[in-house]
Amino acid sequence: MERVKYNFVGVIMAVSLIIALGSPALALEYPDRPITLVIPYGAGGPTDLNARAVAKAAEKFLGQPIICENKPGGGATIGPALVLQKPADGYTLGVFTSGAIIGYHMGPMSFNPIEDPTHIMRWVSYIGGLVVPADSQWKTIQDFAAYAKQNPKKITYATAGIGTSGHLIMEDLGSVTGIELVHIPYKTDAEAYTALLGGHVDAVFGSGWSALVDAGKFRPLLLDGDKRWKRYPQIPTLKEVYNVFSATFMGLMGPKGLPKLIIQKNHDAFRKALDDPTFLTFMENYGMQIVYLNTEDYDKFLKQENERVGRIVQRLGLQKK
Repeated sequence: MERVKYNFVGVIMAVSLIIALGSPALALEYPDRPITLVIPYGAGGPTDLNARAVAKAAEKFLGQPIICENKPGGGATIGPALVLQKPADGYTLGVFTSGAIIGYHMGPMSFNPIEDPTHIMRWVSYIGGLVVPADSQWKTIQDFAAYAKQNPKKITYATAGIGTSGHLIMEDLGSVTGIELVHIPYKTDAEAYTALLGGHVDAVFGSGWSALVDAGKFRPLLLDGDKRWKRYPQIPTLKEVYNVFSATFMGLMGPKGLPKLIIQKNHDAFRKALDDPTFLTFMENYGMQIVYLNTEDYDKFLKQENERVGRIVQRLGLQKK
């Protein structure tokens, strides 16, 4: 009986050793087949184009193709939810944006966007802002705000939808300045810009409008974030004028429990991709800026951003019942 007992203990110890060593061994071989990158927005938008550009550059360092799949919907929450259902083997990764954090605070969601994913790194912030028609009476944000102050609820502004970053920024701006605007939600930034071109709204807060500005269609009044954009150095930022800060970002995520070696391999590959000349040209052309955070700093940032968004959503009463 004692011999059987010792044999049983030996088997348990052997299995435990295999489990302990198996995951690192598999991680060392990773990747040995194509990787899928889930993009939580539709094809052709700034998030999709950026994700595809950085993935193309990262392929060189991972040695395997990265297949991009668009899974839009749910305010950018469907994509991350799908990634979380996959095995934690590094072969399904996802793009994580501020939309998932906003969605978490606005109503019930199937996952916790901070605790459930494995967050790998942040690589970019959108350069967005408030634009008006090029022939608008408002030449500066001060002109815009002064008119809005004197004419409550006379100015209409469009965004890519209720609860999007643009919507929260504009409502936060209204709270800080005391101006009252009328929000007209659309499904995408592109639809909002079409409405502005057609004279259906007075302004749009969104991203990816630089080509329309350069073509003489729009005039930017205010930029997102806290740093001026060298492309339009005369346009002030939210932080500069009103001390309102927004971090509209893109990061890389995986399923919960992703092994550390796989996290590191993906981090290193995507970090090197940020220096790729083709990717850098894309970033400038599409009005985005590299704002890199490593895994540890990115985790800290997400916790702070989660608290900030929660406060704004609560203050504005945007929680869904």
